[in-house]
Amino acid sequence: MEIFIVILQALLYGVVEGITEWLPISSTGHLIILDGFFRVQDTYPEFWDFFLVVIQLGAIFAVILKFFKQLNPINPKLDKNQRNNIWKTWLKIIIGVLPVVFVALALQITGLDSYLDNTIVVSIALIIYGIIFILLENHLKKDQKNFISCQEIGLIGKNQTYFKYQSTSDMSYTIVLIIGISQILSLIPGTSRSGVTIVTALLLGCSRTCGAEFSFYLSIPVMVGASLVKFISFMGKGVAWDLNMTLYMVFGLLSAFITSLIIINTLMKFIKKHTFIGFGYYRIVLGALLIILFVTGVMS
Repeated sequence: MEIFIVILQALLYGVVEGITEWLPISSTGHLIILDGFFRVQDTYPEFWDFFLVVIQLGAIFAVILKFFKQLNPINPKLDKNQRNNIWKTWLKIIIGVLPVVFVALALQITGLDSYLDNTIVVSIALIIYGIIFILLENHLKKDQKNFISCQEIGLIGKNQTYFKYQSTSDMSYTIVLIIGISQILSLIPGTSRSGVTIVTALLLGCSRTCGAEFSFYLSIPVMVGASLVKFISFMGKGVAWDLNMTLYMVFGLLSAFITSLIIINTLMKFIKKHTFIGFGYYRIVLGALLIILFVTGVMS
């Protein structure tokens, strides 16, 4: 019976991870709330810290599968020009990842990262960035209306589009670096890596599809690297591994992978016609809920 319960919990953790990792609503915040009921952290404190990061690999496998064709430069069916474009995309990914790697290592070496990993920080980040998302989306909406008005009176050509960059190949290395720098904010739990990178891309003139796609690309080395670091750290602590931990990892990763495949496709369709304003309000409510649960002692 206990094994069955653990499997169900693991599947639910994976579903929550698969949904919230790609939506700009913070996967960490949702997993913390869920664990407030299951209390895996209380039973396995060291493992929970490890699990919270490594479960993201299930989501990353979904991204790799989804975009394998676009990111595979050794496909024999590609011509020289196509292969070069993919290598350029990988160069952009590396440039976009370097800033967050350096800062993350600095935080870990100094031990400052441990001060960020708590419920209050997550709650505040959820609320602050929820407000930012709403303000930025309202700004973009107003700016797009002005753009259309200028087109109607002939100040801007009819063939011009509001977004300057329609795909990753259109993006300059400078734009990529700025998006990468913005990703540093995601080191604060509760921020949402996908939300920060996509909104930054929008402000820099990228289309929603372009921004989301590049955000997915950046997630591959970031999350794989973070999982590797956590794995090494966890193994170095000499924690005894048991059956329940295995079940949490296997079924959590599996359900995160399957859920992510569905969510990625859904999100790519959603952002073509909708903004992040709804997610902004959702973040504010979620952050307030976390604070209430913390104050009432439901979670620490």
